[in-house]
Amino acid sequence: MAHFETLVDFIRQTEAQFRIFDMGRCISKLSPDTFHKVEMGHIPYPAPFLHQAWIAILMWNPRQAEENVVWFLKLPLDEQGFLVQAARDDFLNRLLQNLSNSMGKGPLDQPTEPEEYRDALKDNPFSFTPDQEKMAAFHATATLTTRQPASSYYPAAKAYFSGQQALESWSELGYQGIADFVIRHEEDTNETDLADRFAGLPDTPLEAACTFLEHIQPGEALSQAIMSRLEAALKSESASANQIGALIRAVSRCPDTEAKAELLSKVLQHQYSSDPEVIAALASRCWSTLQFPELLGLFLEKLAVNEAGQACFNRVMADLMFIPTLRALSLQKFRSPERSEALSKAIGGMFGDGFI
Repeated sequence: MAHFETLVDFIRQTEAQFRIFDMGRCISKLSPDTFHKVEMGHIPYPAPFLHQAWIAILMWNPRQAEENVVWFLKLPLDEQGFLVQAARDDFLNRLLQNLSNSMGKGPLDQPTEPEEYRDALKDNPFSFTPDQEKMAAFHATATLTTRQPASSYYPAAKAYFSGQQALESWSELGYQGIADFVIRHEEDTNETDLADRFAGLPDTPLEAACTFLEHIQPGEALSQAIMSRLEAALKSESASANQIGALIRAVSRCPDTEAKAELLSKVLQHQYSSDPEVIAALASRCWSTLQFPELLGLFLEKLAVNEAGQACFNRVMADLMFIPTLRALSLQKFRSPERSEALSKAIGGMFGDGFI
């Protein structure tokens, strides 16, 4: 059986076109060279989530791009964010064994049918299935990457978001179509159309669009439209915690500016600021903006009194303190004599008495 030191080495020998995507907090490209450095232990994984590297590997033959193969993998990281080498080796050994079994016999560097690659992760403990939202976003990303047509639901979504249909005429829209429209924001006038339409979107199509906006980097006009809609929701008596959480996710990929930090500060002064949905959106999607010290201080105070209790505090902080910059900043806040009694109690509940 052929031996490969890294997963990237194995994929490269297949001679397939491939892309690697981070699937943790949002879907974003991960260069093969970067992931190879991660595999070799030269650098920590750049986007850890829940102490793991969540990745998708998309492989295809340019002449048969529709016959692509996707592997969704979650690989454990150590306390410093480096890939656990033994786990990666275990995954690779299982992968090679499954491929060897499916081919009967013969060297693994010979061409293999797409079906055999798809079955290669069968019963593999390192594989995972994304939730419906992220799967729709990834499908849209994959078809765009391989230059395949969008789904059959795309034309209806494009017609709706471009203003060819009334705002209330959203009931026939397909979830995948909305994903295709948002992910293909750079095509035609999609981004401009969405920016123009955003302020008036009814709750359901608004929240669906936000689900996919967290996976793109919006331009200036769309960023402003998203931020304005979030600010309006904070002033509205009818906005729900779910809607505010969805808008926070959409805001997360807008440029990291002081204006965004100021807007998120307003979120943390809102009545829903201790709601688990809002807390989760801020922690999992806006972690880079939480590096503003004043914003982090507000967040920690709200996290300490969140409606889901100590377990939520522990879970969120365990994830955020895995990010080096936030770990250092959080520990500074934990030691601050100005911290509230509620925050002190939550810290004690997580680390035990005498830690600070």
